[in-house]
This record gives sequence, C-alpha cells and structure tokens, in this order.
Amino acid sequence: MRESKRKDVLLTAAECAERIGVTIRGLRTYEQRGLLTPARSAKGWRLYGEKEIARLHEVLALKRFGLSLSRIAALLEGRAVDLDRTLEMQQSALAEQRQRIDEKLALVGAARTKLSKGGTLSLDELITLAKETTMTQTSLDLIALRRYEQARPRKTTPVNPEIYDRYVGAYRFDAITGGIKITCVDDRLFSQVTGQAAYEVFPESETEFFLKIVPAQLVFSIDSDQTVNALTIHQNGVELVARRIDEAEAERAAEELTRRIRDNRPQPDSEEAIRRTIDEARRGEIDATRMTEPLATLARERAEAVAEELSAKGALGEIRFVGVGVDGWDVYRAQFEKSKTEWRIDLAPDGRVRGLFFRTLP
Repeated sequence: MRESKRKDVLLTAAECAERIGVTIRGLRTYEQRGLLTPARSAKGWRLYGEKEIARLHEVLALKRFGLSLSRIAALLEGRAVDLDRTLEMQQSALAEQRQRIDEKLALVGAARTKLSKGGTLSLDELITLAKETTMTQTSLDLIALRRYEQARPRKTTPVNPEIYDRYVGAYRFDAITGGIKITCVDDRLFSQVTGQAAYEVFPESETEFFLKIVPAQLVFSIDSDQTVNALTIHQNGVELVARRIDEAEAERAAEELTRRIRDNRPQPDSEEAIRRTIDEARRGEIDATRMTEPLATLARERAEAVAEELSAKGALGEIRFVGVGVDGWDVYRAQFEKSKTEWRIDLAPDGRVRGLFFRTLP
C-alpha cells in the first residue's frame, strides 16, 4: 500500500520489512522503543519514507556493532538523522574488515605454499596462524563507533566553576609528542595542546568536557582522594591519555622542545623512519609494529586511499629534512615526479612512529 500525500515514496510495514530484510515485528519493536516514528495513512497503516528508512539504517548499523536497543535509543535521542556519519562508520568498519581478511588470507596462503613444497610449519608459525585467523580483532569497528559517539551533539551542563581549579595544570601524552595545558580564566576552562591555540572547553558533567570547534571531548580522571591524575582526549575515534605532571617537568619538556626547534635538530632516526613510511605508504603496506596503536589503526583504515593518491604522483625522487615544526614534529619534503609534498613525522621514545601527516604543496 502506498500514499502520495508526501513527495517521497512511502512503503507499508510489510513492504519495508521485505525489501530491507527485517521483520514487521522488529519494526514495531523499534517504534515502541522510540527509534522509528513512521507516518500513518488515513486508515492507520504505518508508512515508511526516506527519513524513516535512513533512521532505520542508523539503527541497524548500530545493532551490528553489538549495541543494545536501549543504548541505541540513548545515542539517537533528540538527534536528526545523520546518514553520512553512519555511512562513514560503516565504511571504516568494512575497510578494516577487508584489511584483516586480506592479512589472514596472506598468512594462510603462505602456510599452504610452504606445505605444498614439502615443508612443515614451526610451532611459532602454528601459533601465529591460530591467533591471527580467529577473526577476533575489532579495532576499527570500535574506532568507528567511537567516532559516532564523539560526533553527537553536546549540551552544556551548569557546574560550580570552583571545581575548575583542580584541573588546572600540565599533562603529558605518552602516545603523541608534547602535552596539554589546562587553564582557568574568569571562571572558564581552557585547553591548549602543544603548538596550538587555547580553546574553551564546556562541561557535560563535573569531570567531562567538550570542545565546540571540533568534535572532541576531555575526561578527567580523579583518584579516591579527589586528586586529578590524568585526562583522556576523545577525538577521531581515538582515546589519548595524558598523565598529569608537575610544573618543573612541564618546564623541562618545554625547554627541550624549544632547544630542538631552535637548533633545527631532528629526532633520532626520523629520516630513516620517514623514508620507510613513505615507501610503505606508496605500496599500501602498513607495518603496525613500527607505529603506536592509535596511528596504526588509522593508517590501516586509510592505507588504500593514501596508496592511490601517492601512486598518482608518479615516481618518488628526493626526500630532504627541512626543519622542526612548532609542535616538535620533524618536517620533510618529498619530491615526486608530478608534485611536491610535505611530510611531518613524530616518533615515540621507543622509535615507533606516533604521528604522521602529509600534504601536497602548490
């Protein structure tokens, strides 16, 4: 049954269930939970148009990530349909699943090739096969879900500004270079990441804050004695922890960074790391063991797109160091056959790449 009072095509519950592959009972359950609000015909038939189908797509996507209906209802409450955000989440998850499957197929293929040539598999190889082919990794599924949560609209909750004083201080990251400074000015709280401007953060609760300029949140960790010992930044589907440090440690770190920038001194082994990373990126091969976990996760997600972009630039020529940025990242120029690029890289204390960015130069 269809109606023409609305501009879009309307489906009855039976048509919607059949074409999408759900049950009529399921549609009614979603309606009862407040997840769907179908229109009604003059005779009371439920009708589903573009808006309802888009919302249903969101609900089904979140269900596939293992969320309960109550959790989905809480996530979607008061929000307009955001199909692009849902599709981005699904795209990220599917890309990661494809990457994982390709890696596992390669392991299995190599093992079968070795056996076909009369070889045997060592204990380590058997353990690797058992571990890596069980399909238990969900890293980018989780990343995509975090992005979805981080991008939802936020509302300011009034709190007593006197609590802000306990958050003021310096915090240092382990996963990325530099740190973050929290200040309080005129009963307003501000955060400033190394090398960036200070931005106001707004309270959702006494420990949870959010930025308005980007979809990012700060959550402070408090000990049983009410001492703030760390904060976590939630952004781009990643959670980065920064531990609280005293002013003396913060000053030493800032002075060391200032000296390195002034002396234009690259991080040890950064040239080798950038050359290896560019080579891997061109081939679409990500060596996760040489990256910190947050970067490796994002790199795997974008590997195919980056490889395609770099391939279009032609053969790689000269790579040269040009300086240290204000954020402490080493800056390199890479000359390709068809264009010039700028690369920025940051290394963790153990030598793994923890920050990477590139852009095409005019």
